[in-house]
Amino acid sequence: MHVEHLSSSCNLKNILKELGVDGGGVSILNDKGQLHLIAIKNLHVGAANILKQDALSIGADLAVPKGTVTASTPFVDTLLIANERQLKELVHKEKAQPFGLKNVAQELARFCALHFPQKVEVMGIINANDDSFYPLSRFQASSAVEKIEEMMVHGADIIDIGGVSSRPGSIGVSVEEELARVKPIIDLLYHEKTHEKIRLSLDSYAPSVIAYALERGFHIINDITGLANDEVAGLCGSYKAAVVIMHAQGAPNEMQNNPHYTSVLHEVENFFLQRLEKADKFRIFDVILDCGIGFGKRLEDNMALIQHQKHFLAFGKPLLVGASRKSMIDTISPANSENRLGGTLAIHLKAIDEGASIIRVHDVKEHVQAIALWQALRG
Repeated sequence: MHVEHLSSSCNLKNILKELGVDGGGVSILNDKGQLHLIAIKNLHVGAANILKQDALSIGADLAVPKGTVTASTPFVDTLLIANERQLKELVHKEKAQPFGLKNVAQELARFCALHFPQKVEVMGIINANDDSFYPLSRFQASSAVEKIEEMMVHGADIIDIGGVSSRPGSIGVSVEEELARVKPIIDLLYHEKTHEKIRLSLDSYAPSVIAYALERGFHIINDITGLANDEVAGLCGSYKAAVVIMHAQGAPNEMQNNPHYTSVLHEVENFFLQRLEKADKFRIFDVILDCGIGFGKRLEDNMALIQHQKHFLAFGKPLLVGASRKSMIDTISPANSENRLGGTLAIHLKAIDEGASIIRVHDVKEHVQAIALWQALRG
C-alpha cells in the first residue's frame, strides 16, 4: 500500500472515472470536491447565527467574527466554506429562513454549478499608433499584416487591432486620425480575406471607425467604455457582432489618479449587470466581460480581480483578462515593459486557473505554449 496527496487543482472528474466509479458516483463525488469560499458581507447577526448552524448541520461552515453568537454587533462580515453539494443544500434551506436569508439564498444560487471554460483562447495585440506603452506592439499597414500572419502561425485565436492608446495618461485623438491609422490595416486584411481565417477584433469606441471595420468582416468590438455609446451598441446589434464589455473607472488621461473602491468585485459586478441589460436591449447576445486590469485600479484591486475571476463566472459569459506587460508587474518585481513577460505569464495563468477563457497578449507564441502546458498539468 502507498498513499498519495493529490493537488486540489487536479481534474477530479477524470481521476474518478479512471478509478472506475459509476456515473452517478462521479457526479456526487465531484460535487464534494469542488470547494466554494463565498464572502457574505454586512449580514444580519441573526442570519449569521442561523446560517452558521445550517452550514454545520450539513458539513459546511461559516466563519464569523467574535461576538456573533451573543449578537454584540447588529451586522457582521462572514465567509462561507462549502463544497458544491453543500452549497446546493444551503440554497434550499435558507429559502425558508428569516433575517433576509431568502435573499442570501438567491445570491448563493448564482454560484452553484459554475461552468469553467473548456477552451482558452489567445487574443494577439496589434497597435496602429505611436504611443502605446509597449513599443514592440506598434505596427503600420503591411508590417501589421505580417505580424498578424506570424501570430496566426503561432496559434492566436483572435487578433485585436487598435488605433488609439488607452494607457494611463494617454491623450485621445480625433476620430479622423484613428480611422487613418487603422484603415490601411483593415483594408489589407479585407483584401486578403483574413476575416475568413481568424476572428478579428477592433479596439475602439468610435462609431464611424467601428462601422468601417464591421463592414469589412470584423467579428468583435473591444469597447473600453463598455457600451457607453448607444450608437456603438446599435451598430454591434445590427451586425450581430460580439462585444467585449470592459470596466474602467475614469478616462485614460486621469484614471490612475487615486482610484478608489469600497469593494472592487461588487462594483465591477454591478457595472456588468447594468451593461448586460443594455446589451440585451440592443440585441447583443455574444458578450465577453473584461474587468479592466489597470483601468482605474490600484494594485490591490488588480490582484483581487485576477484572484477572483470565478466570481464573474456566474454571468455565464466568457471572461477576458488583459494584463500583458502592464505596469502592475513593476510594483512586485521591478522591470520595464520589455522585461515583463515572466510576470505577464504568471498573472495570465492564474487568471485562467480562476476561470478566464480569453487572454489578450503581446506575446502569442509564449502564451500558447504556457497554456498548453497548463492544460496538460490540469489534465
